[in-house]
Formats: sequence, structure tokens, C-alpha cells
Amino acid sequence: MFDRVREMFSSEARDARLQERLKRLREKMPAPVIWLFGKTQSGKTSIVKYLTGAESAEIGKGFQPCTRFSRQYAFPVDEAPLITFLDTRGLDEPSYDPTEDLEKLNDRAHVLVVAVKALDHAQENVVAHLRTLRRAKPTRPVLLVLTCLHEAYPQQQHPLPYPFPIDGESVADCPALPRDLTRSLMEQRRRFEGLTDRIVAVDLTPADEGFNDPDYGGPLLRQILVELLPHAFRQTLLSLAEAGRELQEFYAQQALPYILSYSSLAATAAALPVPLVDLMLLSAVQTRMVYRLALLYGQPLSAQRFLEIAGSLGFGLILRQGSRSVLKCIPYVGTAFGSVTSGALAGASTFALGKAFCFYYRAVHRGHVPKSEDLRRYYREQLAQAEQLWRRKS
Repeated sequence: MFDRVREMFSSEARDARLQERLKRLREKMPAPVIWLFGKTQSGKTSIVKYLTGAESAEIGKGFQPCTRFSRQYAFPVDEAPLITFLDTRGLDEPSYDPTEDLEKLNDRAHVLVVAVKALDHAQENVVAHLRTLRRAKPTRPVLLVLTCLHEAYPQQQHPLPYPFPIDGESVADCPALPRDLTRSLMEQRRRFEGLTDRIVAVDLTPADEGFNDPDYGGPLLRQILVELLPHAFRQTLLSLAEAGRELQEFYAQQALPYILSYSSLAATAAALPVPLVDLMLLSAVQTRMVYRLALLYGQPLSAQRFLEIAGSLGFGLILRQGSRSVLKCIPYVGTAFGSVTSGALAGASTFALGKAFCFYYRAVHRGHVPKSEDLRRYYREQLAQAEQLWRRKS
């Protein structure tokens, strides 16, 4: 009995229970999984960097081992991922055996992205292992991404406008392309024929390398991935792209994926048909989001500061969320209606809360603390917009 009482008041036990609940929620969230396949230095990290906007150093630290030969990177955080990348290493080693990866990763991946340097024709092992993966799941889309195009025209800029035809068709009819590059692209297309569904040529380089387009072919890559992903997962890439165009400030760009991911997690938590349990989970999710944002902005989040900001936003939202939760006590109709409306409100309110904290920290970086009425007005504006979008998405 004493052990059970001690466990009830133990912070470690509470955190373990919370983590278990969050794990079950994550399993319900539609986060696309992209399996990156290719040799070392074939451009896989550049693809991840372009799609997420994350820094290369952050991506390198984010990959965690998941099998003997493969790693996974959940963006922006493992706790609430918007998108997950699987990276298989050692393909250029004869000792690589795809059996273990097939057992653990085959059913998780929604799209297989094969990264190949345009001028690298030593692809025997990659082709052999790709053939095994294709046989194991022939209906899964496979995208061949031909990278490092600039190696075919050293000391020159990319030909503009982007001249590469979609899926490599009629590449021989492009006079703007160097002859060696044309021959290589045609050979790569022949080599992977029957193993891939789509082909795109890209050259994703850091801006300081001086190319006229650091994201050469990137928009076409994103467009094809959206087309290949199952419908339920397309909105993730579209949301990141659209919102990223609207946000120009560095911190705002960095914070957006966290806000989107925790908003999705909050909506999933609030949609649970169990009254009042959703409120506890929602509080935990929003607290973790605010903690992440505070770390991002380099502003320690004390209890006093948290209460000051929360007090400025008011308690009307808590009452609304609570009323939705109480509705779930009504059998059948109340449960269904309460779950749907709670999910939409929780997603929208978490998004607005994240934007409000960014508004607050942005003002602090500029040397002043925003007035309560300004913070409250900004929050309400974001909440109204988010509620409309969330209802439409729901």
C-alpha cells in the first residue's frame, strides 16, 4: 500500500505515465515517414535540410540508431514529430544485409527516396538492395533523386531556368545541359528502370557556395513528394512550405515546426472520448511546447513568468475547453460532438498559445515586455484564424 501511495506522489512515476500516454497519442498522429536510401555522401542530409529547413548540424545530432544499419530522425522532436526520416547506411559495403531493416522498417515507410549522385555509376549494391525492397513492398512509391549536378559543370553556374524534364523524359533534347551530364542522367534512368516510380534531378547546396540557386530543383522535389505521399500525410509538407513563406524572422521559422507538431498532438489528446483526462493531457502538451519555445529563444521559463503570460491571456479558453470535456459525459451524441469540437479547439488554442509566446519573446529580445492588452489581442487574433483553419482541416 505504501509503495502505491509513494508512486502516486512520485514525479518520476507521473512522468513515466505521461510519456506512455503521449506515446499512444503519437501512434494516432498522421506523421509521414520517408525512407532515405543511398550511399554515403549521396546528398541525403541535404534533402532532409531542404524539406525541414533545419540546420545540418541539428540534423546530424538528431539521427538516432534504430537498427544495426539504419537511423531515424524525427522532426522537430521525437515527442511530437511532424515527419520522420529513416536513413540506411552501409549500402556501399558488401556486408550490408537488408533483412533486419525490412523486418523493422518496411511497414513504417510511406515513400522510399533513393539518393544517387548523377555522375556516380558504381551503384551495383544500391540496385541489388533496392530490388529486394521493391519486391517486399511493390506498391510503395519510390523516388529516384539524382544529386550533385554541379560536378558535371565545375566552376560554372546552374543553367537557368531549370531545364530538367520531369521524370527524366527527353533529357537528351535539352541543349542547355552539358553532354556528359545528359549521358549520365540517361544511364542512371536506364539503371534504375523498373525500380523507381518518379525521377527528379536536384542540386541542394549551402548558400555560401555561391550558386545562383542553392535549392536547384528543390520545388519540384517537394511537389513530387506531395504527389507520392498518401493523402492523409500530404498536408504536413504543404503546411511547412506555406507557413515558411509567411514567416521571415529566424526565430519564427525555427519555432513554427514545434508549434505545428504540439498543436497536432494537443488536438489528438483532446479528441479522446474520456472526460477530464483530455484536459490533463492537453495541459501537459502545452506546457512542454512552451518549455521548448523558451529553450529556443534562450529565455529561462520561470514559474512567475509563465503565470504572468498565462494571466495576460485570460481564463476564457480554459472554461471553453472544460465545457467541451464535460460534454463527453453525455452518452453517444455528447461523446462524439465533444471529442470533435475539443480536438479542433485544442489544436487551434495550442497553435495560438505558441504564437503568443513567440510574440512575447520577440518583444523581450527587442528590449521590452509587451503590454497585457497587446499580448491578449494578438492571442485572440491568432486563435480566431487558427480555429477557422482547424475546422476546415478537421
